[in-house]
Amino acid sequence: MDNQTEVRKFILLGLTSLQGLQKFLFMLFLLLYLSTLLGNMAIMIVVACEPRLHTPMYFFLFNLSCLDIFYSTVAVPKMLAGLLSGHQGISYTGCLSQLHFFYFLGSSEGLLLAVMAYDRFVAICYPLRYTLIMSPRACLLLAVGTWTIGFLHALMHTVMTSWLHFCGPNHIQYYFCEIKPLVKLACNRSQLNLNLLSIITGSIVIGPFVFTLFSYLYIFSFLRLKVQSKEGRRKAFSTCISHLTVVALLYVPVIFNYVPPSSGSSASWTMIATLMYNVVMPVLNPLIYTLRNVEVKRA
Repeated sequence: MDNQTEVRKFILLGLTSLQGLQKFLFMLFLLLYLSTLLGNMAIMIVVACEPRLHTPMYFFLFNLSCLDIFYSTVAVPKMLAGLLSGHQGISYTGCLSQLHFFYFLGSSEGLLLAVMAYDRFVAICYPLRYTLIMSPRACLLLAVGTWTIGFLHALMHTVMTSWLHFCGPNHIQYYFCEIKPLVKLACNRSQLNLNLLSIITGSIVIGPFVFTLFSYLYIFSFLRLKVQSKEGRRKAFSTCISHLTVVALLYVPVIFNYVPPSSGSSASWTMIATLMYNVVMPVLNPLIYTLRNVEVKRA
């Protein structure tokens, strides 16, 4: 890899080159990042310390908060440094590491949301078998599986990107090392990287999304036809709506970025979509799950 790569450092051009706007964006994203850390750490501490929350749903919520903290930390601190100092440099190794962890944590989070939908499906539709199906061992295996698949997915992209030959321009039109703007700088053929991004990453996005939609369609039809108690329906709908809101915040911008052909979207719209699920969503997750959740608010 070292013998083939001439460019040893990249320049991240960031969100904007307007100095007046950079200061405003720095304060805005610093506030969002601190809110992400505080909100998700609060959920992790509450879930860990409150015995009543030691259930499968809150175990997965603990994992989601952990992923949100790491996922936001992959790109936001570097972006904040760039907004303060102008264009931000990043080494070749640092760039590959950032790319790897972005796809590792992002795909793990998407898979985890599908697991959480399955948890709600079992809890509402098969309540008598819930403790048997969602045993501690099963929950641990599901969580480990999401992290492992995410890691292997990211490893594929990292290895494929490391095979690219960079010999010319080193300015990345993005606020972190993303595959699409990075492959534009490659001197050798990079169509395979874009095809893998569309096919493999697109499948990892669409598969869990479709599974989640069908799970909730079944849940809603079950509640409408089988559950007579209004209080039972209200409680079930409350937990489902919180999760569906998070699913929409993640999957809608992700589908916009990765499901169409890789070169089909403009760089500015792609960056805005990425900011939605990389910066905004980790801030909103704690609010969504606590504002509509009586158990968490009590704890």
